[in-house]
Amino acid sequence: MADLHFELVTPDRLIRSEDVYMVVVPGSEGDFGVLAGHAPVMSSIREGEIAIYRTNGGEPERIAIEGGFAEVNEKGLTVLAEKADIPA
Repeated sequence: MADLHFELVTPDRLIRSEDVYMVVVPGSEGDFGVLAGHAPVMSSIREGEIAIYRTNGGEPERIAIEGGFAEVNEKGLTVLAEKADIPA
């Protein structure tokens, strides 16, 4: 069930805005997964990959990112990345 609203934003543009099952974010103090209903949190992010799971148990889409912040609130997860390398 896809019910977490996820947005990935860079200084240039909005990369993703969609409902997904789960996202794993490379936080500055370690990776963390976000599902719908996650407690509010803010974290800086390190260079790494975001893993976007559209379904439970499905294969994730991976997007390389560099720096920025992640915020989880009642509306979902927003990742503000300094740079994102979108696969072709």
